Amino acid sequence: MVTSHLPVKSQAQATVLSRVPQIKPNTASEIQREKREEAGMATTSSHPKEEVKKKKKEGLGWIEWARGWLYLVYEMLFQRITASHLQNPMPLPPVNDLTCIVTGSTSGIGREIARQLAEAGAHVVMAVRNTKAANELIQKWQNEWTGMGLPLNIEVMELDLLSLDSVVRFAEAWNARLGPLHVLINNAGIFSIGEPQKLSKDGYEEHLQVNHLAPALLSVLLLPSLIRGSPSRIINLNSVMHYVGFVDTEDMNVVSGKRKYTSLVGYSSSKLAQIMFSSVLHKRLPAESGITVACVSPGIVQTNVARDLPKIVQAAYHLIPYFIFSAQEGSRSALFAATDPQVPEYCELLKADDWPVCAFISQDCRPTNPSEEAHNVETSHEVWEKTFEMIGLPSDAVERLIEGEEVACRYGGHKG
Repeated sequence: MVTSHLPVKSQAQATVLSRVPQIKPNTASEIQREKREEAGMATTSSHPKEEVKKKKKEGLGWIEWARGWLYLVYEMLFQRITASHLQNPMPLPPVNDLTCIVTGSTSGIGREIARQLAEAGAHVVMAVRNTKAANELIQKWQNEWTGMGLPLNIEVMELDLLSLDSVVRFAEAWNARLGPLHVLINNAGIFSIGEPQKLSKDGYEEHLQVNHLAPALLSVLLLPSLIRGSPSRIINLNSVMHYVGFVDTEDMNVVSGKRKYTSLVGYSSSKLAQIMFSSVLHKRLPAESGITVACVSPGIVQTNVARDLPKIVQAAYHLIPYFIFSAQEGSRSALFAATDPQVPEYCELLKADDWPVCAFISQDCRPTNPSEEAHNVETSHEVWEKTFEMIGLPSDAVERLIEGEEVACRYGGHKG
């Protein structure tokens, strides 16, 4: 039998899905020590001056920048080799009792995630901006599924991440059902390569809002439903591009002029902010809530950015199809994180060992280490506070929602 690869502490924890090979069964403590050695850092510093210096950091050093880009090149060249043990499509465990919300599920990775979860028996909610396209897609899937059993249990709800009011309306509508939510997959994202800086109607840089702020708001507002569905999971689709990202909490919109804005700056910093926020949320959620938080990398996937690329760059993408994942291949890490029974145990091990970041699952469905910058605990808490300020919620909203209290949001006239 082939067993799951996540680190284990007991024989009972080793009883998992027969999908991927087992790696060396390290404890979370061993993983933490190894990664401290790799990063050349500790979770706490005995040098206050170094902490002050880090706080005033205004960007990645050239060594960090070069290391990040080398990692990206390595991922592109070798992702097929490192993920060669995975089946395509990813076989899933029984999910008939799960209700899953998948954002941005009319195309690319999100479309594959929604389809595969529905075909495996889950109740899937496609949270999308284009509801017409989603309904047409569902009809197509239903027709293809005819004769293979019961109809797919899938529905559509409108959600526009470029509008925080829309996020609040969606959460209100879903929470009003008073039903459980077992898996929230924050898949929707944008990477408008080569485009000038654009602000949403809420006044935020579009990459920041779609890739970080809106998913953060959605995750927090849906906590009551996630608690009803406990054990439940929040899965955030991230990117290897966060390795070249940097977050300035005093200028998250990149409008101060301290850094020159490019779409790469907007995208990479938004993905890093997502990991930092997720790491604090992971720690803030008590074990009794039963909610797991994890970030995943789909790998270098053609559909991730192809629609936003200049035509000449799109052509280059088509010249290297061997190295680039298909949407189906890119969906595997998210599906794994959303359904594998050992993922919550792994997340709890990280929390128990006070590891500074949440679980980060790579494109080969193995736990990996996010960037060194993602381990900056001080900046992560600053991102947490700034994010709540930007999305219009009090910074203690998580604790209050878990306790069943009402929490006011300045968007959408919401009360949780």
